[in-house]
Amino acid sequence: MSWCPNQDPIGKSKQTIGAVQASTILPNPNKPLLLCLSHLRWNFVYQRPQHLMSRFAKHYEVLFFEEPCASQSASARLAVKMTEEGVRVLTPYIPKADLEANRAVKIQRELLDRYLSLTQVDPVLWYYTPMSMAFTDHVRTSLIVYDCMDELSAFRGAPPQLLEYEKRLLDRADLVFTGGYSLYDAKRKHHANTHPFPSSVDIAHFKAARRVTEQAEDQAAISGPRLGFYGVIDERLDLELIDAVAAARPEWQIIMIGPVAKINPDELPQRPNIHYLGPKVYDELPQYLGGWDVALMPFAINEATRYISPTKTPEYLAGGRPVVSTPIRDVVNSYGDTGLVHIASDSASFIQAVETALASMQQPEQVAHMADLILMGMSWDDTVLRMGNIMEKAIDTAQSQALEYFPGQYAERPTMPSRV
Repeated sequence: MSWCPNQDPIGKSKQTIGAVQASTILPNPNKPLLLCLSHLRWNFVYQRPQHLMSRFAKHYEVLFFEEPCASQSASARLAVKMTEEGVRVLTPYIPKADLEANRAVKIQRELLDRYLSLTQVDPVLWYYTPMSMAFTDHVRTSLIVYDCMDELSAFRGAPPQLLEYEKRLLDRADLVFTGGYSLYDAKRKHHANTHPFPSSVDIAHFKAARRVTEQAEDQAAISGPRLGFYGVIDERLDLELIDAVAAARPEWQIIMIGPVAKINPDELPQRPNIHYLGPKVYDELPQYLGGWDVALMPFAINEATRYISPTKTPEYLAGGRPVVSTPIRDVVNSYGDTGLVHIASDSASFIQAVETALASMQQPEQVAHMADLILMGMSWDDTVLRMGNIMEKAIDTAQSQALEYFPGQYAERPTMPSRV
């Protein structure tokens, strides 16, 4: 079970499906339905799932089904929240005793079945975690998409049965999308209809960093030069590298923004010039980014980072900041020759790369211009358009095959418009 942000993350707008009655926010039965099954919480870190589902919500009734939270109640319930973007976030609350007794799969199946029975529409199933196959493999669907954004089996604490569920998902999926080219190379060996969709960017949102005049309150008192990172602080970061850079250049201020996950906070390097500012909401990120001189991606080179394609790379560039990164394969291949993303494999070269990046910020307008050229044509809107067209083609193909073999037995299924 993943971390629950608080006792009741749903807020005032929540409604629930309990053991006896159903009283909840229901999707429009006249629109196609997309059920997204995620190991990440909607309100944890705003990244690929949130970007895509928010945009798909313009054309689908989107349900975002999270991993369960422990409940002190004796009965299970499904909490539902409608986001500003029109996504319905479904959070199962399961009695703690049932979670400890491994009854969560059965309960999630019951809660989800009860909700879907009220929609009367066969959903597109969109998986971020193969583990959700355990309670959805029976759901009648119009299309199965596996959006593989990470190699989850390589992450710390990955369930031992994950690889088996992924094999089952790859056998059933109509489409596989990947979060980068390294993952594409790995997954296309197991599925013929695999398509790479590397991380994109909301350029207008992060361009605001270039116009920041007032510093965020908890960052304002930190002197420069400022080197910054935002994202989940977990086993994918090279903590020794961060410590070595801070020790060698005490005049540089290293700012770390984001939640700590899967590692003991006591493991984090502690120095006067390393500042942990905690998690921030997506809307706040440009203001923090705008106060940095250089953006950092100090990832460890290990199994957990072998296939990553960090969303923050184009976000940092959109903010007009040069980037210093360790040699993550997708970063090297996509940005290594741009002149704005500097690659370094050890502390000495990392320090040298930061010095080069700091020097480039003597001409911020030139950095911003180079960034604009690199990011030309990149947008989450375009990604959703291209994904949607591939999905529509797959649905049409599947329906044509069904009508050929079982004429008259398959009703017309709703599809996404071919234009976003």
